[in-house]
Amino acid sequence: MKYNYLGNTGVLVSELCFGTMSFGGDADRSTSLAMYKKAREKGINFFDCANVYQKGLAEEYLGEFSSSERQDLILTTKAYFPFTDGINSRGASRKHLFDSLHGSLKRLKTDYVDLFYIHRFDENTDLTDTMRTLDDMVRQGKILYPAVSNFAAWQVVKANGIAGERGSAPIRCIQPMYNLAKRQAEVELLPMAESEGLAVTSYSPLGGGLLTGKYGKNSKPQTGRIVTNKMYGQRYGERINYEIAEAFTDYARSHGMNPVSLAVRWVATHSAVTAPIIGARNPEQLEDSLASVDIELTEDMRREISSFSPEPPPATDRNEEKSDFNYSAVLKK
Repeated sequence: MKYNYLGNTGVLVSELCFGTMSFGGDADRSTSLAMYKKAREKGINFFDCANVYQKGLAEEYLGEFSSSERQDLILTTKAYFPFTDGINSRGASRKHLFDSLHGSLKRLKTDYVDLFYIHRFDENTDLTDTMRTLDDMVRQGKILYPAVSNFAAWQVVKANGIAGERGSAPIRCIQPMYNLAKRQAEVELLPMAESEGLAVTSYSPLGGGLLTGKYGKNSKPQTGRIVTNKMYGQRYGERINYEIAEAFTDYARSHGMNPVSLAVRWVATHSAVTAPIIGARNPEQLEDSLASVDIELTEDMRREISSFSPEPPPATDRNEEKSDFNYSAVLKK
């Protein structure tokens, strides 16, 4: 296991981040503990969580498992989505964020979290107020670094513009979706992160199971999130995604690689990515993602794999800017 700097914070984190969404759901306590131990044995010191994962049970499990070695770990959690039926139990308001953080700290059995993510941009709350709230949490020692998930690049830059004007704690890490079938992050989020020195902990490297080797143009399993979960079915249900999955699986197997391991490694080798978030339902399933660190992926191999899915257009939407188009010849006419 290698360790990367978390943006420009000076903190070192494992090149894989273990996501605990299955704790207390698909994985019972004993299975969750076995996965936690396996991740630690492999060298992972970076654990991702959220208050809404299994209605707080994931945080409780993670807090129980990590309490004896808290200082050796980087723990994260998130807030935004409703946690109770209360009318103010949602969003990025000062009230909801403080309520959420205090509940998370209690469940995690810790005085602070290393990263506290706003789980989604809140159109109904003044961003200045949200950034002030995060800064207060930093000053109180309850969080070390503010972070955001599912934000657009302009939203991150706006947030840090506010922080810069006020001399307050800026966003230090972003968490976008990123995998071979979903490459929108390449357009603005990943270049922005590199330019601004932000860490990137991308999620869904396997595309909800799409890139595990089970899906193809004429094949799909009877069970699985894409089949049984409406949200994942909508996200990955288009035929082009099955074509991508089949081409990728064929490539992996022709090179003697496990598709799961290769899918995670493809994400991890993007220069802006600090650590992909991996997850599993059991220790056996986790093995393949952990094995990704053992793959030596050359630039040529990454290019070959990337060719299986459409490259998103540049931010200006001028596709010729990524081609060999001769501007000089045109301007001389």
